[in-house]
Amino acid sequence: MDSSLPCLILFILTTSTTCVGDDCLHNTTCHRDYCVLGAGPAGLQMGYFLSRAKRDYIILERNSGPGTFFHKYPRHRKLISINKIHTGRQNREFNLRHDWNSLLSDKPELLFRQVSSEFYPPADAFPLYLSMFERELGLKVQYGVDVGRIRAELSSTSRSYILTDQHGKEYTCGVLLVATGLWVPQEVEFVGSNLVEGYESISTNAEDYKNQAVLILGKGNSAFETAQSILGHASRVHMVSRSPVRLAWQTHYVGDLRAVNNELIDTYQLKSLDGLVEATLERIVIVQQKEDARSKSSKAKKPQLYVTINKYIQNQSEKNTSDVAAEELLGYHIDNFSLRKPYDRVIRCLGFRFNFSIFDSSACPLNSKNAKGRLPRVTAWYEGHDTPGLFVLGTAAHSRDYRTSAGGFIHGFRYTVRAVHHLLEQRYHRTPWPSTKLLTTQLLSAILKRVGEASGPYQMFEILGDVILLRGLGFVDDCPTVLSCWTASTSIVLMCRRANSYCEYLEEFPLQALPQFSSLSGHEVSEHGLVILLMQYGKKKIDYLGGGRAVTDWTNAWKSSFLHPVLYYYDTLPTEEEMKNRPHGWPLPRPKAIHHMVEDFLTEWDGPISHIQPLRRFLEHCVNTDLRAFYAESCFRLSLTHRMPPLFCRQGYLKQQGIAQKSKQMHFHSTGPSPGGQHAETSAARSTFPNYLPQAGASMSSGLRLDL
Repeated sequence: MDSSLPCLILFILTTSTTCVGDDCLHNTTCHRDYCVLGAGPAGLQMGYFLSRAKRDYIILERNSGPGTFFHKYPRHRKLISINKIHTGRQNREFNLRHDWNSLLSDKPELLFRQVSSEFYPPADAFPLYLSMFERELGLKVQYGVDVGRIRAELSSTSRSYILTDQHGKEYTCGVLLVATGLWVPQEVEFVGSNLVEGYESISTNAEDYKNQAVLILGKGNSAFETAQSILGHASRVHMVSRSPVRLAWQTHYVGDLRAVNNELIDTYQLKSLDGLVEATLERIVIVQQKEDARSKSSKAKKPQLYVTINKYIQNQSEKNTSDVAAEELLGYHIDNFSLRKPYDRVIRCLGFRFNFSIFDSSACPLNSKNAKGRLPRVTAWYEGHDTPGLFVLGTAAHSRDYRTSAGGFIHGFRYTVRAVHHLLEQRYHRTPWPSTKLLTTQLLSAILKRVGEASGPYQMFEILGDVILLRGLGFVDDCPTVLSCWTASTSIVLMCRRANSYCEYLEEFPLQALPQFSSLSGHEVSEHGLVILLMQYGKKKIDYLGGGRAVTDWTNAWKSSFLHPVLYYYDTLPTEEEMKNRPHGWPLPRPKAIHHMVEDFLTEWDGPISHIQPLRRFLEHCVNTDLRAFYAESCFRLSLTHRMPPLFCRQGYLKQQGIAQKSKQMHFHSTGPSPGGQHAETSAARSTFPNYLPQAGASMSSGLRLDL
């Protein structure tokens, strides 16, 4: 534990307050526009966004503090969420790519590093961080409210949700945001399941397993965490589940087995008594062998457990599972059966499921087909199917991207929660999805900035993406006053009054909700179409540690296997049917044009030839405009010799904005037309750029990145 934790605990305990309205504290009924159920990380994250928007809300928590799940889990008290403090960068957005525990806020210091500096931090640190987050932001949380029933109530004009707590008090809200997480242990019913211990109740003292044979049901992180904690004490540890082990570094899914927990794979492959077995849990039987007279007369000892399968159990309807004969054991029939030896303990480590029991039939979300029905089924915008106004947040909403992205984990769902809040603002308050208007000449730089630092699409790859709405031309007066004193050219005056080509940039929209984009975001798509920017992995299975695993040639960028930016261009919004019938494994339907930016070992995507120039050419195809950048001297020359100089000159130089090539250092200047100057492609200009650019056919300014 960090040395700072005891002091922080005392500080939080002595300063913590609860901020809720008097009606919710003292009355038998309480009404709020928004009810957030659960004060875990997802609930507090939504609370922050509602508080910042000054909405009427309350967060209800059954326990005495936030994040109480982490007081018990993981059982062996080490988180596997990365807390990488030292990245060599000061960019806060970039650093969130490698901070998997912090929540989003407008306070740059309110990060998880305040409570722990460990790369894999202690679990006790997380409730402390959540308490600090709640206190610093003054969120409205009411503790000790154990909601036991949720029902929906319909009126002629609206639908509301009524939550009843353990004292019979009712909380009514127009929008219910369920952020209860997954905490009900997942169990499998089979003969002898009553003889199995659960992950939620096992001893975490390794001495209790000394010289014992242990069978663990499950091969997820909780199972391997348990196995790893007893490897040095148990005589042997075997693990069984339906599927083989899936390694996170192979699948790119952080819910699969992480390297920090996989020591048993070493002891298995190096033949040190431990092992992994595949079997259908519903078919196995856990039994105790019938004792003979000698055993009964010996010193009392806890009976050992055997594994068999149900077809060998005779008279199953009458059989006591603790009393079977030797011929009913699988090892009697198959003498080299992997699990033929007895075990002292069998431990169930099968994860958790959503608590559906608190919802009555009028408000209960449907079970998702993903994750064996453990999760509620939600729409692409995280609203329950058949339960309008009920949204599921956090880990419980992972059915949308189960085994695909990071939506079941803090570093993923902090962004999906923000997306839900944007949707709520548009639906209930007519506040459109936040957007930035950009001149078309700024689009290349905006995209480079996002792919180089944005953490939302980086963590929620293939699920959240940036939407760029192409708007084409709009007539405005662009002529600087300085023009009137030096030209009588009608063509230049007309040129200055030509339209600005621009676009609107929306960040982190749920990609599967694109068919409903206009209603969810409050923005319309024009006839010029849209570009979607997202991050994705390659779809081809490769040896991720083998030779030739990475692509470095930008002409083969579409073969990239590791995480890389991909841009999809559509002339119209994809339809529901197109989304449903998209190619297998694709996050979006087949577009009119697509561009892969070649994977980069440093994940920076700023190479002038490998990244920037191919991206510029793709964008030029999408907007049908020359997007090259020019120095002020070149813009001056082109303005005198062309009726329509390049867009960069029209939107920059002729507005008295440009870059003058005066030395080897590039500076931004307020600059207008001057009586003379050097062309952008003179030898003086070339000295600023690498010599290989002209030979490669690259624009002399293709590596230029303009600050927005």
